[in-house]
Amino acid sequence: MAGLWCIVIVALVAIAGPLIRPDSTPKANQQVLEIKIKPAGFSVQMLKVRKNDDKPQKNFFTRFFKGTENQYKLMPIYDYGFFGSDIIVEKYTGDKVNNGEKIKINIADVVYPIDYTESYEETTDNGMISFTTFSGEKVTKSITELQKMIVEDNIYTQKYYLGTDQYGRDILSRLMAGAWISLLVGFIAVFISLVIGITMGAIAGYFKGWIDDLIMWIINVVWSIPTLLLVIAITLAIGKDFWQVFIAVGLTMWVEVARVVRGQVIGLREMEFIEAGNALGFKSPRIIFRHILPNVMGPVIVISASNFASAILIEAGLSFLGLGAPPPQATWGKMINELRGYITTGHALLPILPGLCIMAMVLSFVLLGNGLRDALDTRSVEDLESKP
Repeated sequence: MAGLWCIVIVALVAIAGPLIRPDSTPKANQQVLEIKIKPAGFSVQMLKVRKNDDKPQKNFFTRFFKGTENQYKLMPIYDYGFFGSDIIVEKYTGDKVNNGEKIKINIADVVYPIDYTESYEETTDNGMISFTTFSGEKVTKSITELQKMIVEDNIYTQKYYLGTDQYGRDILSRLMAGAWISLLVGFIAVFISLVIGITMGAIAGYFKGWIDDLIMWIINVVWSIPTLLLVIAITLAIGKDFWQVFIAVGLTMWVEVARVVRGQVIGLREMEFIEAGNALGFKSPRIIFRHILPNVMGPVIVISASNFASAILIEAGLSFLGLGAPPPQATWGKMINELRGYITTGHALLPILPGLCIMAMVLSFVLLGNGLRDALDTRSVEDLESKP
């Protein structure tokens, strides 16, 4: 049950995606280079400077599945002050004596996406600023009002609960984004392996003869090739991209399912209810899919949980080798590869965290598989205890 609850929690995090991540940008790739390699619990004051472009807000489904580009440029600051129509900020350096670069930014340009090709007028006599945004809206604001808007909405304290990586990206958000990849590759790989494995195993076990010999020869050939090498070969053959990796992993995991299904079908095809179906004239597909396969799903479900754990490990290995999802997509294996150099420094937690996530997910599916094996075992404890 502990494994099941762990899987449920990670699945909810993966499904919610950008809606609950601290960094809701696509692939959790918001980079702030000034705060790279910071420890867990690090916090800094941020200034949000509005980008001068006209990027429309995406609909809910696009934000849900992909996230949204940040409309603001994040600038870590140590101190700030207003001087007329400008805000002067001292950039954060992290040193004991900060001594950062001082930058002057127009306060209207901090809050609004100003189109400087259109009219821009600043009147210091009455403290008003008039400008045109990229959407064509003509805005007139007082300097005092703009300063208040910046203090309330554009300056805030950002906390990084698990620190930042070498590009200043939020580690927590990257781990949450990687959970989606791990669960998706497991689901797709298991689905492909079930479709191919159940079909091949059922045909081999039911018809026997030369069909069984041919399918078993294919199974033994695929079985003899190391899984990771076979996945790499398939990946290089069909292309190294997001979906190709999932398909490649699935195409290497069907042999275990096929062997289990074949053994179960061989035992069931001699049962009385199958002979009765043959006597009644039922066709082979009906007997296989309606009468045999429902009775072999118990072992198949158990092995699917094991294959799910194997798929997560294979995907992590491919990502570590640079053959997984292309950057900047966050995956746990790629995070270990990118941060492995810090394992001997004071920031060893950075590569350890994605490793712990992989370990927790694999252990959860192994525990779930053990629980399903016990729950779906047709032999009861009383039967086992009664045997001498």
